[in-house]
Amino acid sequence: MMTNRLIQKRAKVKGSMGKIFLACLFAAVVLIILLFERHLTTHLNLLLEKTEVVAGSGDTQTSRHVRESNHGKERKEHVYVPASTEHYIMNNFEKLGFHFADYTKAAGCPIWLDPEISTQENYDNLQAFAEDIDTYSKLLEDFNETVPNLVETVRSGGGSLDQKELCKAARPHPDGIQALFPSKQLSLTPAGYVEPLLTPMRHPEFCTKGVNLHNLLRMDYLVHDFEQMCLNLKPHSKSILVDMGASLEFHGQSRFEPPIVTLLNSFEKFGFHFDHIYASEVKAFDSKKVFDDLLPEKYFASYHWMNTGVSADKESKLNILRSIVSKFGEDDFIVVKLDIDTSAIEVPLAQQLLEDDSINKLVDQFYFEHHVHMKEIKRCWGGSAQGSIQDSFELMNGLRKKGVAAHFWV
Repeated sequence: MMTNRLIQKRAKVKGSMGKIFLACLFAAVVLIILLFERHLTTHLNLLLEKTEVVAGSGDTQTSRHVRESNHGKERKEHVYVPASTEHYIMNNFEKLGFHFADYTKAAGCPIWLDPEISTQENYDNLQAFAEDIDTYSKLLEDFNETVPNLVETVRSGGGSLDQKELCKAARPHPDGIQALFPSKQLSLTPAGYVEPLLTPMRHPEFCTKGVNLHNLLRMDYLVHDFEQMCLNLKPHSKSILVDMGASLEFHGQSRFEPPIVTLLNSFEKFGFHFDHIYASEVKAFDSKKVFDDLLPEKYFASYHWMNTGVSADKESKLNILRSIVSKFGEDDFIVVKLDIDTSAIEVPLAQQLLEDDSINKLVDQFYFEHHVHMKEIKRCWGGSAQGSIQDSFELMNGLRKKGVAAHFWV
């Protein structure tokens, strides 16, 4: 009898212990789930902090860069999000006729003039962007804030401000450059926001207000995010401009300021002064004329005049990408302009920049007047045109995907 009771008692104890074990196991599983959920939530929150939705494109983009711990510098990543207007072109070359290497078949302006050429939505976005560019260019022209030499200030430690606060001085608007573009038609590169790649590879008013010399040479369609450029600097960064095709006599048009001078003035206005300017020009110039008559004195200390041509031969010392650009580092701020009006040389150089990651990782901003078959500029480019509008867009879009803020030049 005692034995049976003992067996029953032991069975009850085992049953209770089993229940306790199951309860502990259940609690452990719940705890693991809660910890995993908390861990996942933390990572999702971090991801959300690093993303933003570009209205008008429907794309979600990773934040501009992964910040490094020192000096506010951000590691250059190959993250590129095009505006919806650029995205439309990149996906509709044949519909738009941009695949034709033929002046009679490829025109850049109709997309601005007729909603049926693309879509009503795309047409409306283009018109909204044109309005934003007009507002942006007027604001930049009227901008009279005193911006310190940002490269030198970062180099010297930033003074009394940390780099993030210092770089806010380069904002054209208190809420940042994107506040000036309610159309949301800006593309995003590691160097910050830029204008979308669009035909006619010029200011929109070249199509909407008149195909004339003034609109052909306007440069105020170019968008530069100087605040982000500043955030990308490090204390040891050098600022370099390489100008291939450096004629300071702009096609004999003395009434127009040379575009490179316009670009330099724009950079200086927002705190970017170049330590070195390497200027290569094949046309023979008397050096006295260059320095006496053409070059502003303020550039004398940084200007390296090379009255030689450039070479597309990757092994030649006259290949400027090889002999000069490659000698600098990823943390340097490097701007390259290519406009030598000789497609047989400049197109291979642009392709070299696209294909050679050891070089394109060094370049922050790139400006290129790519002579292709586009009806509206036939008078200017004539027989020098090589390839189609599609070829040009694939080149420039490809460079942006490689981390280079590529712009169409005039």
